[in-house]
Amino acid sequence: MNQRRGSTIDDWLDDPWDTPGELYTFESEPIRKRRRWPKYVGFGLLAIAVTMILIAGAVGFWLVRQLNPPGDPGRPVNFTVNAGETIDSLAARLESQGFITSASVFTWYAERQGEIVLTPGYYQLQPKDSMGNILDVLETPPEQTYTKVLFREGLTLTQIASQLQKTVPRLSGEKLLQAAASGQFRSQFQPEGVTSMEGLLFPDTYQVAGNEDEASVVRRMVQLMDRVALKEGIDLAPEKVGFSPYQVLVVASIIEREAKVDEDYPLIAQVIYNRLRANVPLQIDATLYYNQDPNLPFEQLKALDTPWNTYKIPGLPPTPIAAPSRKSIQAALNPAPNPDPAQCPNGKPCGWLFYVLADASGKHAFATNLADHEANIAKARAAGVLP
Repeated sequence: MNQRRGSTIDDWLDDPWDTPGELYTFESEPIRKRRRWPKYVGFGLLAIAVTMILIAGAVGFWLVRQLNPPGDPGRPVNFTVNAGETIDSLAARLESQGFITSASVFTWYAERQGEIVLTPGYYQLQPKDSMGNILDVLETPPEQTYTKVLFREGLTLTQIASQLQKTVPRLSGEKLLQAAASGQFRSQFQPEGVTSMEGLLFPDTYQVAGNEDEASVVRRMVQLMDRVALKEGIDLAPEKVGFSPYQVLVVASIIEREAKVDEDYPLIAQVIYNRLRANVPLQIDATLYYNQDPNLPFEQLKALDTPWNTYKIPGLPPTPIAAPSRKSIQAALNPAPNPDPAQCPNGKPCGWLFYVLADASGKHAFATNLADHEANIAKARAAGVLP
């Protein structure tokens, strides 16, 4: 090793290269620690986001099921909106009666549909229907909602009441009978002293509004009977057939229950009038069954002591036995003519006095005398239409 002249080893200058460990220690960067917290924060935020999405999805699914329940709605059920009803009270009753499953959701939904006007009255709602449909029904005033009710011809007053209650459950058959017996309504053809409305309610299809009651139905049916009967000329009954309008309605009700084919209607009318004029008991089976158990044996029915037993009591029953149709009223006012005298026994004038079921279609065979009538009965039995 070369040394500078005149120098000693102590004069050797320190050189950083002579101590490389110090060099590296001095010039090197400190070792960095790995930072993990950003990763944890990211995972946490992702987990929160996923949880919120799942919660939102569950809430949304639940909300959709409240607004539109799965499955088909139930059968229509009566619901009454009371005077002073609010959306909150309405929603609570809808939930308690099983129409909806959440009053709070219904209130929330209704408030977002704009101003809603609730009209007191009767409504028909379907349980578990969509809240939109329920709200649509409730927003339609009752006088603009209708239920179609068919009252078939030949029904008694009791049967009409039953049919009304069956078709419009919010209305009571018993209340209809009470309204009919109240004296509040009368037909213009109803005689003094007759209080029964039997046969005075016209059978037809009626649109019963949501704000109607039983008395309103009775009034409409009586008014329609009067209009139809007048149109058919019932006010001229005394001149046409020699009986009062009310008696013609009684005859029409009997025809309604007896006739089955069109051509028999006027013929049965003439039989009734001929027997009345001859003061012969009508002996009409349909009158025996009026307000009686239809399962009673016929002989037992014939023995009953009632004003409607035309086997025992001559003349017409005290009231109609059913609601007559227009066709029956027409027949009662326009009976078939009696046979031409040339077709009568001995060529003398005769009239139709008897009839009996002749075949399975419901057609009857008519006779002017007992012998021919008995022959018709024998034929009917041979054909198997009579026991």
